[in-house]
Amino acid sequence: MRRWLGVLLVAVLPACQASTTRPGFMPMPEEQSYEVRLTVPEATRLLAAAIADSFPLKRVEERDGYLETEWFSVPGFTPVKGRALNSAVDKIRGWIDPGPPFHSVITVEIVYRFADDPSRDPREFERSVHETHTARRMMLGILKGLTDRYGDTAGEVILFGSDTLRVQPDTAGN
Repeated sequence: MRRWLGVLLVAVLPACQASTTRPGFMPMPEEQSYEVRLTVPEATRLLAAAIADSFPLKRVEERDGYLETEWFSVPGFTPVKGRALNSAVDKIRGWIDPGPPFHSVITVEIVYRFADDPSRDPREFERSVHETHTARRMMLGILKGLTDRYGDTAGEVILFGSDTLRVQPDTAGN
């Protein structure tokens, strides 16, 4: 019996890939998500290209649907070396998840770090930037451009937590 169990484990375990390049946390709960008609790698690649024009990208993981920037200063959007501990130093992270067939759901967060304690998880000290923040307004423009070009033909889909709101296009010409 043990021999068959060993053979089964040797055959099954390589098929399981528990590794991912994504961080072990989810986006901030207040962040909105946008649905586009693109596969995860395509959406990741296009979002990275759009972000790279303005922000210093650190890593892009097309297969896993994840990207992030360096910590950068605002204004200027130049990378910051050393400790990033104020609201004028931000980081952008993007999660691109599979949606309905041939669609992806993009969620982007922009955070700053308000304190640091080496004995605790750094994520505990991150907060979302204000909705009027320069980097957030620029990111919303990038996301709007992607949803205008690759959004669902029935209208933009914005997800709020577990609820979905579908905005129908104006067919009456109003």
